[in-house]
Amino acid sequence: MTLTDVDVTAFDPHTAPPEQRLAVGHLKADIFAFAYPQEPPISAEREALTLTQLKPAECTEYFVVWDGEQAAGLGSLNYDTQQNLHLAHARLIVHPRHRRQGLGRALAAALEGLARRETRRTITFVTSDRHAGGDAFARLLGAEAALPTRQSRLELAGVDPELVARWLIRPAGEPYRLHIWDGPIPGDYLERMADLMMVMNSAPKGELEMDDWRITPEMIRGWEANSAESGERELLIAVEDARSGELVGYTDVSWTPERASIIHQGSTAVRPAARGQGLGKWLKALMLDYLAQNAPEARVIQTNNAEENAAMLGINVALGFKPWVAITEWQLRLK
Repeated sequence: MTLTDVDVTAFDPHTAPPEQRLAVGHLKADIFAFAYPQEPPISAEREALTLTQLKPAECTEYFVVWDGEQAAGLGSLNYDTQQNLHLAHARLIVHPRHRRQGLGRALAAALEGLARRETRRTITFVTSDRHAGGDAFARLLGAEAALPTRQSRLELAGVDPELVARWLIRPAGEPYRLHIWDGPIPGDYLERMADLMMVMNSAPKGELEMDDWRITPEMIRGWEANSAESGERELLIAVEDARSGELVGYTDVSWTPERASIIHQGSTAVRPAARGQGLGKWLKALMLDYLAQNAPEARVIQTNNAEENAAMLGINVALGFKPWVAITEWQLRLK
């Protein structure tokens, strides 16, 4: 296949036949296996299902390059219809058998055309050192590196139990109480949890031209519904200030049954006014303690942190997290 032969086709997973969605799922699973050959494989069926899952106010459009009945390349553009209206996030993948044949450039051109039609002037996307050539391709497109990120892993067998025990100790009579939700957030805490999640807007953004995100209860319920549909387990631990009822900190993780050995750490955040009291360490220790008792198959915890997020990196390094993958978030400004 040469560049002149590349046929980029718009793909709507909601109307496409199941076998085409599964073909795209297999493409994503194959690329993961190529980049991470020692890892448990991801499920092509689960990847196919996620193509049809949308969050409230979200839109994702796809392009596929087909090789017969197999998907050789995939491009997607995701954007919010109510906020950050200048912004879109792209993803572009090409099967290893079809690289260096112009598929990436053809898909990139289709995504740029779509972004212009949707008046999205800034496109972000991610590369990692597990996919050779990604950084060079980003520069070829004219993108700029905006936020270097460290993906780290913690081997649970190597966690220092004495350190965790120390982090679990809290002052007598302090005003905080815990909530552990292994499933949907209770309705009477939903508004408070949405408000707390917006603390993540204070996380480093690097050079990304991104406005603060507004989190709503409807978004949370949408995320929960998608996780439930795909069989993903989610666990959230929140800290409440009993004096005011305000939620002041949280941490969350998730995992899938077929890859139960790998726990994905989502966010860990503490309100600025409650920082300096060890709540972040407490939350991390609580999560480790809970997983030790309730997720016996777990082997590692995987997390992403911006390289400039010294506070959270300090906590993770103290626990024993070690760098695993180098990730860069890029920004492409359309003129």
